[in-house]
Amino acid sequence: MPSKLSVTIAASALAASTIFAVAPPATATPAAPPAGAGVTVKIPAAAAGALGESRQALVDAVTTDALGRSHDGRGLAPSVAVGKLAEQGREVVVDVRSATSGWARGVAYVEAPATSAAHPEGWLFIARYEDGRWVSGVEGDGEFAEYVSSSPLVGAAERRSMTAYANHQSFTAAANTGGLLLPWMPNYYMTVTGGPHAWDGVNGYWSSLDFAGGNASGRVRSSREGTATSMCGAGGGWTRVIHPNGFSTDYYHMYNATYYNGTAVGSSALLGTIGRDVCAGGRATGDHVHWGLRTYDANYNGTYTWLHGRTIGGWAWWNGSSQYSGCATRLGVTACPGTAIYNRTS
Repeated sequence: MPSKLSVTIAASALAASTIFAVAPPATATPAAPPAGAGVTVKIPAAAAGALGESRQALVDAVTTDALGRSHDGRGLAPSVAVGKLAEQGREVVVDVRSATSGWARGVAYVEAPATSAAHPEGWLFIARYEDGRWVSGVEGDGEFAEYVSSSPLVGAAERRSMTAYANHQSFTAAANTGGLLLPWMPNYYMTVTGGPHAWDGVNGYWSSLDFAGGNASGRVRSSREGTATSMCGAGGGWTRVIHPNGFSTDYYHMYNATYYNGTAVGSSALLGTIGRDVCAGGRATGDHVHWGLRTYDANYNGTYTWLHGRTIGGWAWWNGSSQYSGCATRLGVTACPGTAIYNRTS
C-alpha cells in the first residue's frame, strides 16, 4: 500500500465547526469559526469520544483526500482550495458516522455552487490510525479498497456489495447495467424532464437524468438492491446506493428522505420523494429527482459514467446534441424530455 501522510491544513483557511449529537464538555468545544470558514465537521458524541484529541488530524486527512479528488480542488494546496470554495460560499463537509479504536468512517463532500444544474461531489471514506497518524481512504484510493475488507466498521452486507465490483468477473460484467431500474416502482410512470447530462451539469460523462410527476406519487426508489448511504446525513435529500454489479446510483433533491448508513436495501426500496432539496448545494427550480449512474473499477474508483447506449428501466438512453436534450428508445418508441415513460424490468 502506498504511504499517505495526513496533512495539517492551515487553521486560518480550514477553521471547522463541529456538530455533535450531544454537546461535548465546554473545554472540548472549539471556538466558533467565521461564517463560511471552509470546512464543516459532523461528529456524533460517541465517535468524538472514540477519536479523542486526534479528531482534527482525521478531519485534515479526509479533507485533503476529498479535495484531491474534487474537480475544484484537484492540483491545489488544500488551504488554497478551501479558500477558493469559501469565496464562492461553498464548504467541504466531513461527516464522521462512526469510530472505534484505530478506525473511523463516514462521508465527505464538496458543496456545489448555488447555480442551476450544479450538483455536489461526494465520497465514502474509511480511515485508520497507524503509527501515530490518520491514513484516510476515499472512494478510488488504494487505502479505501484495502480498508473495505479489513475495517470492523464495515458491515457484512455492505462489504459483500462493495467487494463484488472489485471481483474481476463482476467488473467485466459491468459492461451492461445488470437490470437497473429507473428510480421509481416498476410499471408506473414519471416524466422525463432532462435527458442525459453531466452530474454537475458541466463536467464529465453525461451520466444523469431528471424525472418528475407521473403516477408513482413522487416516490423515489432504489434502482436495484445494494447498500444505501445518505450522503448529507439525516434529513438530507442525497442518497447513494452501491449495487453488486459494478455500478452505484445517486439520487438528489429528495424530500422526506429515509436515512441510511451503509444499510442493505432491496430493489425499489423507498429513498424519498421528488423535491428541491439542496442539502449539499446547487439549485432546483421544481420538484424532481436528479439520478446519476456511477461505475467502479477493481480499485474502487467510483466515477459518473456515460448513459449513451445503456438500458435503464427497459429504455435505451442516447445523448442528444446538447446536455438534457437526449432521448430514450424502447420497442420502436422514442421518448424525449417532456414524455411520460413507464419503468420496465426488461
